[in-house]
Amino acid sequence: MTRHHRTTPRLARILGSLLLVAAAGVLTSGAAPAPRPAAAGALDQVVPAPASVRPGGSPYRITERTGIRVDGSREVRRVGEYLAEVLRPSTGYRLPVTTHGGGIRLRIAEGPYGAEGYRLDSGPRGVTITAGAPAGLFHGVQTLRQLLPAAVERDSAQPGPWLVAGGTVEDSPRYAWRGAMLDVSRHFFGVDRVKRYIDQLALYKFNKLHLHLSDDQGWRIAVDSWPRLTTYGGSTQVGGGPGGFYTKADYREIVRHAASRHLEVVPEIDMPGHTNAALASYAELNCDGVAPPLYTGTAVGFSSLCVDKEVTYDFVDDVIRELAALTPGRYLHIGGDEAHSTPHEDYVRFMDRVQPVVAEYGKTVIGWHQLTGAHPAKGALAQYWGLDGTSPQEKEQVAAAARNGTGLILSPADRIYLDMKYDASTPLGLSWAGYVDVRRSYDWDPGAYLPGVPASAVRGVEAPLWSETLETSAHIEYMAFPRVAGVAELGWSPAAAHDWDAYRVRLAAQGPRWEALGIGYHRAPQVPWPAG
Repeated sequence: MTRHHRTTPRLARILGSLLLVAAAGVLTSGAAPAPRPAAAGALDQVVPAPASVRPGGSPYRITERTGIRVDGSREVRRVGEYLAEVLRPSTGYRLPVTTHGGGIRLRIAEGPYGAEGYRLDSGPRGVTITAGAPAGLFHGVQTLRQLLPAAVERDSAQPGPWLVAGGTVEDSPRYAWRGAMLDVSRHFFGVDRVKRYIDQLALYKFNKLHLHLSDDQGWRIAVDSWPRLTTYGGSTQVGGGPGGFYTKADYREIVRHAASRHLEVVPEIDMPGHTNAALASYAELNCDGVAPPLYTGTAVGFSSLCVDKEVTYDFVDDVIRELAALTPGRYLHIGGDEAHSTPHEDYVRFMDRVQPVVAEYGKTVIGWHQLTGAHPAKGALAQYWGLDGTSPQEKEQVAAAARNGTGLILSPADRIYLDMKYDASTPLGLSWAGYVDVRRSYDWDPGAYLPGVPASAVRGVEAPLWSETLETSAHIEYMAFPRVAGVAELGWSPAAAHDWDAYRVRLAAQGPRWEALGIGYHRAPQVPWPAG
């Protein structure tokens, strides 16, 4: 089973129809109106579900007298300013960020919060969010947003009232890795589109943005020592469009914006396969010294760097060195999947040489789970994208690596690949992994998913969004929402909180919030969305 779909006449017809779909307006999918779910704003209606909720007491009302109180820390003030930027347009209030007064207070204190946990206390005198670190405060702010009416997300003044239910939320994540991947290689998405997706992910407490920066169809990050990678290799995309790439300044802006939302950017350069854009740019990277043409289709597995040439490793060293220097995060993803045209012995030799290069430049290796068929470096992470039907031998290979210390990120394709169609009528996406409806994407336990894998080896979950059929922000949002919220809950909430029947009601309450944010989502018939 391959990760991507082969080119078919049907896919071509779908791509042609997307312009008509977009012209008709925001994508929607029909579901019969259902009774309105429990009112948004209740402490127990948050997504992802908090670890502990104790409702009680009178609510707090945000008014024109409310301020946001912070300590003297620059990082805490940034969280306070972010909250004010969210609340000011819809409430019409000044909401000054100060070190005195209050109404809403953000504070850092010692306690059982960890790196990302928080406590939210609400009552008639105010709301206090307490955390051990700024990331925890930021996550607490996302909970506060969901405790307010959905209209708080609009960019113009709304009537209110702005009530925060009384009680206490104590919360921390189940997993340290809660990621989303965006493929900018098959279709290129500019800086503003990526920043918009970052903002949407932040609402649901994601903390990793994995950018798939290179593939057969396009190379998307500037490398000074190999300039044709972008000027030529980045000049097209699936279907033959103009493509594009990020300058180093562009990439730094994405990293900066992600950091302001407490997401870490994880860049991926896929190798030794998925490399046609590089091979087309530089003939010497090919074993026969002949550059292939640029590629705009969607087939996989046909390209490979030349494992026997020393210039290949000069190339890899330069790319990793420059990308590592741009990336403040700990991780660098080297792909490694679907290297069908690379003999296994060559694949192992290649990975044995490349993984130390990543370490040399101060980063930790991540690879797709095929890396476990080589020799994963100490501390490396493997990203599992197999299916329920993946062979027992392949699953055992992954499990054996996990038992030997390789950490796992779970991205099962038939569960949380966001580019899979919801059902046969979905106008976007692919279906090689089957249809992935909202319940299927939510109703599984990462901690018990792979046989023979110690629960301690699971670092978390990540929802990939491949872009063979996606060209706009509207396309991204329609395929991500509502499923991405369920992935957030799998990564954040305790296993005991995972219950489809309860979740679908909480999820339904997110619909008006997405509408206020201008997110065109799939109205899955499994979810009792509010009427209207």
